[in-house]
Amino acid sequence: MVETANNQQPQPGPPPMRPPAPPLGAAKGPIWAPAEQLLQLQFCIHSNPNWPETCLLGFQHYVVMLGTTVLIANTLVPLMGGTDGDRARVVQTLLFMSALNTLAQTLIGTRLPTVMGASFAFVLPVLAIIDDLHDEDFTSEHQRFLHTIRTIQGSLIVSSFVNIILGYSKIWGNLARFLSPVIIVPFVCVVGLGLFMRGFPVLANCVEIGLPMLILAVFVQQQLNHIHHLGHVARIIFGRFGLLLCIGIVWAFAAILTAAGAYNHVRAQTKLSCRTDRTFPISAAPWIKIPYPFQWGAPIFRASHVFGMIGAALVTSAESTGTFYAAARLSGATPPPAHVLSRSIGLQGIGMLVEGIFGAVVGTTASVENVGLLGVTLIGSRRAVQISTAFMLFFSIFGLFSTMSFIAPLPVSYYLSPITYRPWLCHLKFDCVFQGSLVHSLHLFLYRYLLPCTVFCLALLLLLGSHTYSLQTVIP
Repeated sequence: MVETANNQQPQPGPPPMRPPAPPLGAAKGPIWAPAEQLLQLQFCIHSNPNWPETCLLGFQHYVVMLGTTVLIANTLVPLMGGTDGDRARVVQTLLFMSALNTLAQTLIGTRLPTVMGASFAFVLPVLAIIDDLHDEDFTSEHQRFLHTIRTIQGSLIVSSFVNIILGYSKIWGNLARFLSPVIIVPFVCVVGLGLFMRGFPVLANCVEIGLPMLILAVFVQQQLNHIHHLGHVARIIFGRFGLLLCIGIVWAFAAILTAAGAYNHVRAQTKLSCRTDRTFPISAAPWIKIPYPFQWGAPIFRASHVFGMIGAALVTSAESTGTFYAAARLSGATPPPAHVLSRSIGLQGIGMLVEGIFGAVVGTTASVENVGLLGVTLIGSRRAVQISTAFMLFFSIFGLFSTMSFIAPLPVSYYLSPITYRPWLCHLKFDCVFQGSLVHSLHLFLYRYLLPCTVFCLALLLLLGSHTYSLQTVIP
């Protein structure tokens, strides 16, 4: 029997294809297009520049986090009774632990381009420990230093379990839902401004170097980068490597002033801040020194010191959470979901435990300055951050090279925080603009006007206070 055209049945089509499964590392939740987050973003988290530029960007990330590390070491180690050699070993240990924690976070943590650096939040409990041990009798200042750092070790080890429990029990992921940018930004601002009185007066101690450094950095990054008549290579240099360029120019200018004898007849504090021929850090540093567990001795546990460290650990958890969100925005990635935040905070607690074992003076947190550098360079490459860990490991082992940071004029190292803080604060600006409510407009006003005014007033008060003290000491 022959089938006619009327009897023919339509052939079933192919079964519908299932959509491709997302990669295992993809975050669940709303997706933010890079165009909404940063209009001028040149490289996102998965795209990378060529290898020479990536290596230079990695070195620039290392230089930014080195300024914070040196500031903390210069602040705490002399108060603990340590020598220049102890200060160099403390910097080596901090660099070594920052490298390990950064690799862990970029590989198995949040997988965002965040550098884990020394945290200012631990400075206050460490100062409390130093003050508590100040009245005790020791045979020498070196013994005071060893006893103090062993006490800090014990406090770090105990407080690390708070982050581990909060992270791996998924509690922190649930709490993070209540941490809006308006809550997190004051955390970071207060922590950063807490050492403002120590960092900003350093620029005033050497105005002929600190002021050109600040003006040159702002001019290169905010003006030269936007001049269309410049060539492509010049715009890349000014836009991506402006910090390295400014550091090189001002350091050379300081070396010329030192060689010309401009600081031969000045007070000791000015020589310490401005000269570039200080050789005592190099002579006191070991050539090769690998940090190892319990290098200062067995840790000392005191309950009175642990609670302060626990508070600092909670502050760094909130600070890291806000920094992770900002890094996701500035690198073109999706916001980290709750389970990723819990995993990263738990991993940060493990890193704090290892830091206590290795004898670091403070714990680590996601570096706000390095995330701000993502906004300055407009490059959110994760590979550049991972390459920066190679520089951290190299300089943490070869102590002779790590002490080069102590030879640089102090304003060159300390100016990095105010330059890189503002791009991080645009994380608050993003939420204010895109959600667009009246309340968020008020938040945007606070971000744009009140915070810069607060910083300016603090700077003015510090300058007036220092000059008033100088007049009181000079005029009887």
